[in-house]
Amino acid sequence: MISALAWVPKGAAREVPERFRMSDEDYATIRATVDARLGAASADAADAGAAITSSTSIGSSLRKPRKTATVDPESAKNEVSDNGLDGTSVIVHDANADADFVKEFDMDNYSSDDDEGMEAQDDVGGGSALFSSLKGLTVHASNSDDPYVTLDDKVNEDEDMEELMVGPEDNLLLTAKTEDNVSHIEVHLYEGGEDNLFVHHDIMLPSFPLCLEWFNFPVKSFFGKPEAAADAPTTGNFVAVGTFEPEIEVWNLDVVDSVFPDAILGAEAGQPRQPAVALGKGKKKRKLKEPNDAHHVDAVLCLAWNRAHPSLLASGSADTTVKLWDLSRPDRALRSFRPHRQKVQALAWNTAQPEVLASGAYDKRACVFDTRTPDAIGSFKLSADVEVIKWDPFHPERLFVSTEDGIVRCFDARKPASDPLFTIHAHDAAVSAMDLSPNVAGLLVTGAADKKCKVWSIGEAAGSTTSSSDESPSLRCLLTRDLGLGKVFSATFAPDPGSCLLAVGGSRGSLTVWNLEGNPTVRAFIRDSGLSAAASGEAATEPQEFTVVDAGPDEDDEDDDGGMDDGDDDAMDAE
Repeated sequence: MISALAWVPKGAAREVPERFRMSDEDYATIRATVDARLGAASADAADAGAAITSSTSIGSSLRKPRKTATVDPESAKNEVSDNGLDGTSVIVHDANADADFVKEFDMDNYSSDDDEGMEAQDDVGGGSALFSSLKGLTVHASNSDDPYVTLDDKVNEDEDMEELMVGPEDNLLLTAKTEDNVSHIEVHLYEGGEDNLFVHHDIMLPSFPLCLEWFNFPVKSFFGKPEAAADAPTTGNFVAVGTFEPEIEVWNLDVVDSVFPDAILGAEAGQPRQPAVALGKGKKKRKLKEPNDAHHVDAVLCLAWNRAHPSLLASGSADTTVKLWDLSRPDRALRSFRPHRQKVQALAWNTAQPEVLASGAYDKRACVFDTRTPDAIGSFKLSADVEVIKWDPFHPERLFVSTEDGIVRCFDARKPASDPLFTIHAHDAAVSAMDLSPNVAGLLVTGAADKKCKVWSIGEAAGSTTSSSDESPSLRCLLTRDLGLGKVFSATFAPDPGSCLLAVGGSRGSLTVWNLEGNPTVRAFIRDSGLSAAASGEAATEPQEFTVVDAGPDEDDEDDDGGMDDGDDDAMDAE
């Protein structure tokens, strides 16, 4: 399944990526990190073992140990009749049998080298036995010193890296994917000119990925030699990954074959362990995780990078906290906020006021607050738990919130606790995917657990505070598609100017790049609205609508109906 998606803008990736190489210092860094984690795990295991020992001490004291004795064979013959009467087992040891075994197989000379005997045996056999002697074997430190090795490893490696070249008009598309309990990030290369999509390289993950966030701030890596200030890069190509673990891993996308993240936000090395606290009266005890200001203590459910302040990354967790990280100092959080009482599911920075952060959680509330003065929190009540939160890029005061009951609401963030400007009954299941086009005003896309993906026109409604009827052109569904992806978990627009590319992923593990310009209905809406000259549809050739990387059929989605319907106004009910 694909649980999260993220685009990399054109020109952000290095043209020719480098291959990961580890030095002795890198091995030492990994060893220290692993030892710290193993130490913490051993301490937890010791605590659990102590608890088990104390609970079973009474039962073990009632059990009588069985006695074992070793006697001489001759004396044992006279005591056979008494064996077992007092609960004693007699083990008879025959020393003469051991001596015969050593003599028969010449065990005294077992480890001695007898090259001369072996060579003599070879000569008797009329030839040299295979691998009978390694004398005269020459070992070279490098293949370049070996006269019998004619292939140049450097040439082969350069050819392999050339196949991984990223052109200036190519996009990288990241998918958080899990197959057969193995989780990884697949880095796809999308060649828009040829409508070609394939896996460029992948990154293995230790835990199930829940969210991805791309950023270009140059994070200082654990590995390699420190660079001088003059040589330090000003931008990078990184992805932050939130998983079921409380740490946030940061990976360099310009390096292939990486085995360890470049940075870990909130690593608990050196932090005091939380004591185990028993809750409830049952036999099963659970560990109480108390939130703190330094790092998360539960799964990281959402991430949001601040493009106006590139060193800032916000994270939301199941521990009910929102944390602000300085990417130049990843050891502990810069600030910690608690605007919610339940798990924080979604975050989004405002584009016009980059200090304002919106959050949504499982307490059926959406909150808006200034991170400089977090005590002033604007709150909006909802009918169900939050799934996705997005700001309108053309109307920065408008906040879109999708919920578990299939509804999308638009609020005016300047008026806390107010009613929504409009409501869309978008799906019959949780709206787990939602995004607004950064290039076409009023173009909204939603995806849900009902396996449908819908494109909406909200152009006129985005500037209205009055209710709209079902027949109003302000709110209408342009088209509905079942893309054959199973339950839709993520849908996001490409960030490049003039682009109408939409990436969609779901429970089947397949990835689809949907060019909305290739659909006549959407193309007519764009042309008639005059909202984007770059997407006017006046190209000489009609673009291909779908580009798919198929993961094959999934047992849970054999009932997919693959239907499609353009202009499905009945699927929407505006209030």
